[in-house]
Amino acid sequence: MAIRLNLAKTERILFCGSKWWGDPDMPANMEYPTMEVQEDGETYDYPLTFVCQINCEDIAGFDKEDRLPHEGMLYFFAAIDDYIGYESPVTNPDGEWPKGRFVVKYAKSINFETFQTCMLVGDEDEQLTEPELEITFSECGDDEAGIKMLCTSETAGYPDHITLLQLASDAIGGIEMENRTVDLLIKNSDLGFGNWKKAKAVLR
Repeated sequence: MAIRLNLAKTERILFCGSKWWGDPDMPANMEYPTMEVQEDGETYDYPLTFVCQINCEDIAGFDKEDRLPHEGMLYFFAAIDDYIGYESPVTNPDGEWPKGRFVVKYAKSINFETFQTCMLVGDEDEQLTEPELEITFSECGDDEAGIKMLCTSETAGYPDHITLLQLASDAIGGIEMENRTVDLLIKNSDLGFGNWKKAKAVLR
């Protein structure tokens, strides 16, 4: 069984909770991930889009095989600006994306006193992120539609991987994938050791 991510608008404060979009709540020593972009003869660092953060306590009851940590916070960042209606300095290819265009981070514990909300703002201090949505979780089949975690990989060429997070079109979440998906994959062995840097993104 996979874990479905159910998204909903809320008036609740989601600081250090499971949320989609918005701004990540991170330890002070955790850096916001960027990718290197070359454009018009210049090289610069461009921030990845914050997709979601998962308070691991929220998924403990659904992770029957104990494949994920059951404490701490998981963070997902990806170069998906063009899938949510924004211009992007890069175009992601079919198949596996170049390294650095998808990043998973993990904090082993959550401290409400020391965690900070990392906000992306524009030149006039305007907020650049989409309004945050609350995430709740439920069980679902591997082949059911929706945004899911821990579903069996359907991506050809990656038989020893599991889909850590699957991004698909979602009206509430604001993702437009045109009947395609981005599978955020990780080897079962790397998942067991928490080697989050080994995760990769595949567009199919």
